[in-house]
Amino acid sequence: MSGPKLGVRLDLERSVRQQDGMGGYRIVWQPIGALWAEMRAGSGQERGAEVGPESVVSWRITVRGAKVGDLRRPVAGQRLRMGRRLFAIEAVAERDVTGRWLTCFAREEEQT
Repeated sequence: MSGPKLGVRLDLERSVRQQDGMGGYRIVWQPIGALWAEMRAGSGQERGAEVGPESVVSWRITVRGAKVGDLRRPVAGQRLRMGRRLFAIEAVAERDVTGRWLTCFAREEEQT
Protein backbone atom coordinates (compact mmCIF):
# COMPACT_ATOMS: atom_id res chain seq x y z
CA MET A 1 0.00 0.00 0.00
CA SER A 2 1.47 3.36 -1.00
CA GLY A 3 1.31 6.39 1.23
CA PRO A 4 -0.78 9.50 0.68
CA LYS A 5 0.28 12.26 -1.72
CA LEU A 6 1.02 15.17 0.60
CA GLY A 7 0.79 18.02 -1.93
CA VAL A 8 -1.24 20.66 -0.09
CA ARG A 9 0.34 23.04 2.43
CA LEU A 10 -1.90 23.87 5.39
CA ASP A 11 -1.27 26.00 8.46
CA LEU A 12 -2.24 24.46 11.80
CA GLU A 13 -3.81 26.94 14.25
CA ARG A 14 -4.99 26.78 17.85
CA SER A 15 -7.45 28.98 19.70
CA VAL A 16 -6.26 31.13 22.57
CA ARG A 17 -8.23 33.29 25.00
CA GLN A 18 -7.19 36.93 24.88
CA GLN A 19 -8.39 39.44 27.48
CA ASP A 20 -10.57 42.15 25.97
CA GLY A 21 -9.70 44.82 28.57
CA MET A 22 -13.27 44.91 29.94
CA GLY A 23 -13.16 41.85 32.20
CA GLY A 24 -13.95 39.37 29.45
CA TYR A 25 -12.06 37.66 26.70
CA ARG A 26 -12.19 36.90 23.02
CA ILE A 27 -10.89 33.94 21.05
CA VAL A 28 -7.98 34.53 18.69
CA TRP A 29 -6.24 31.99 16.47
CA GLN A 30 -2.48 31.51 16.68
CA PRO A 31 -0.42 29.63 14.10
CA ILE A 32 1.41 26.53 15.35
CA GLY A 33 3.16 25.51 12.14
CA ALA A 34 2.75 24.25 8.60
CA LEU A 35 1.74 20.71 7.61
CA TRP A 36 1.71 19.01 4.23
CA ALA A 37 -1.49 17.14 3.57
CA GLU A 38 -3.64 15.11 1.21
CA MET A 39 -7.23 16.35 1.11
CA ARG A 40 -10.34 14.38 0.14
CA ALA A 41 -13.76 15.99 0.14
CA GLY A 42 -16.61 14.11 1.74
CA SER A 43 -20.30 14.88 1.85
CA GLY A 44 -21.77 18.34 1.80
CA GLN A 45 -24.99 19.80 3.06
CA GLU A 46 -26.80 23.08 3.50
CA ARG A 47 -28.12 24.15 6.86
CA GLY A 48 -29.75 27.22 8.31
CA ALA A 49 -27.56 29.76 10.09
CA GLU A 50 -28.22 33.11 11.76
CA VAL A 51 -27.56 35.12 8.60
CA GLY A 52 -28.98 32.68 6.06
CA PRO A 53 -28.12 29.32 4.52
CA GLU A 54 -24.69 27.91 5.20
CA SER A 55 -22.84 25.34 3.10
CA VAL A 56 -20.97 22.69 5.12
CA VAL A 57 -18.49 20.26 3.54
CA SER A 58 -16.74 17.44 5.40
CA TRP A 59 -13.09 16.64 4.63
CA ARG A 60 -10.64 13.84 5.33
CA ILE A 61 -7.24 15.47 5.60
CA THR A 62 -4.23 13.16 5.90
CA VAL A 63 -0.95 14.41 7.42
CA ARG A 64 2.25 12.81 8.72
CA GLY A 65 1.90 11.16 12.10
CA ALA A 66 3.24 12.64 15.32
CA LYS A 67 3.12 11.31 18.87
CA VAL A 68 0.29 12.29 21.19
CA GLY A 69 1.25 15.54 22.92
CA ASP A 70 3.57 16.71 20.11
CA LEU A 71 2.62 20.22 18.95
CA ARG A 72 2.79 19.00 15.34
CA ARG A 73 -0.06 16.54 15.98
CA PRO A 74 -3.43 18.11 15.19
CA VAL A 75 -6.20 17.68 17.78
CA ALA A 76 -9.95 18.29 17.79
CA GLY A 77 -10.75 21.96 18.36
CA GLN A 78 -7.85 23.22 16.28
CA ARG A 79 -8.17 24.27 12.67
CA LEU A 80 -6.26 24.12 9.42
CA ARG A 81 -5.98 27.12 7.12
CA MET A 82 -5.38 27.24 3.38
CA GLY A 83 -5.33 30.93 2.48
CA ARG A 84 -8.81 32.23 3.35
CA ARG A 85 -10.29 28.72 3.64
CA LEU A 86 -10.69 27.27 7.14
CA PHE A 87 -11.13 23.63 8.15
CA ALA A 88 -12.32 23.00 11.73
CA ILE A 89 -10.87 19.74 13.06
CA GLU A 90 -13.56 17.60 14.69
CA ALA A 91 -11.56 14.39 15.27
CA VAL A 92 -8.14 12.87 14.56
CA ALA A 93 -7.40 9.17 14.05
CA GLU A 94 -4.36 7.15 13.08
CA ARG A 95 -4.74 5.98 9.49
CA ASP A 96 -2.66 2.84 9.98
CA VAL A 97 -1.48 0.67 12.88
CA THR A 98 2.03 2.17 12.80
CA GLY A 99 0.73 5.72 13.33
CA ARG A 100 2.73 6.93 10.35
CA TRP A 101 -0.25 8.89 9.00
CA LEU A 102 -3.07 10.76 10.73
CA THR A 103 -6.50 11.47 9.33
CA CYS A 104 -8.14 14.70 10.43
CA PHE A 105 -11.91 14.68 10.10
CA ALA A 106 -12.72 18.31 9.48
CA ARG A 107 -15.50 20.53 8.19
CA GLU A 108 -15.28 23.56 5.97
CA GLU A 109 -18.08 26.04 6.43
CA GLU A 110 -18.82 28.80 4.00
CA GLN A 111 -21.57 31.41 3.97
CA THR A 112 -23.63 31.30 0.77
